[in-house]
Amino acid sequence: MKHADALIGFGQVRHVRRRPAVHAFHYGAYFLMLPMRSIQKQNDNAPSQRNLRDLPINRPAFLSFHDVDHGDGRSPEQGGALAWLDEILDKEGIQDASGEVWLQTFPRVLGYTFKPVSFWYCHRADNSLAAIVAEVHNTFGERHSYLLDAPKWGQTEVASKVFHVSPFCEVNGHYQFRFMRTNLNGQERLVARVDHIDENGPLIETSMSGTLVPANAKALKRALWSFPFFTFAVMARIHWHALQLWFKRVPFFTKPTPPESLVTRGHTPSIASSKSSGT
Repeated sequence: MKHADALIGFGQVRHVRRRPAVHAFHYGAYFLMLPMRSIQKQNDNAPSQRNLRDLPINRPAFLSFHDVDHGDGRSPEQGGALAWLDEILDKEGIQDASGEVWLQTFPRVLGYTFKPVSFWYCHRADNSLAAIVAEVHNTFGERHSYLLDAPKWGQTEVASKVFHVSPFCEVNGHYQFRFMRTNLNGQERLVARVDHIDENGPLIETSMSGTLVPANAKALKRALWSFPFFTFAVMARIHWHALQLWFKRVPFFTKPTPPESLVTRGHTPSIASSKSSGT
């Protein structure tokens, strides 16, 4: 497996609620795209790993990545977040994800972060996708992961919604996931889309997208100058939009007991069901 460089994506987050009141927003954003196996194997003397040193990893900085912010909070000495992921894949019988693992996630900024969702793109040795893990955190400090087995870029994947995220959504229905990573005229772009579908059809449509560039010192400075309090704003926006939904009299649901299992396995829908759901 060739060593890969850390990337950063500049783009936007989009959210549309369809019912019972329409509520939509989008804002500029950025995210890290990290080659976790390459980071694990990095060597300060390897030229191909030079730009990984520009991104502070597991140490304090204005903008940084920390293993303990993911999974079950394992420290680097315990194998970090990648060890947690490999353990999940092994328990779920996915034995061929030996290639690069790319993690799409928000960083820590000024020591603070909140990650509503992070995506782990797990590749085989031939660089095809073996699995994608959507790691979801809610504002109550709880987490849950949705495992998508043998996905494909641009293909819809489905998983039952079992985890409480917003008090303005019941825990029912299912998620539809779709991911695209493209390269056009030398510009690489990543799109992660997640839609919540209930018994009445599409309820919430969300996406996170961005153009990928090397996470070097210049790009990290651009992120800090363009979005100086980005992760604080993530949490602030969550509460601000919750207040707007409350004013719009959207029904409020109490938080149910979290699911016993920390992982829910998804599936690829049949062609017939995909057409009937409008995907």
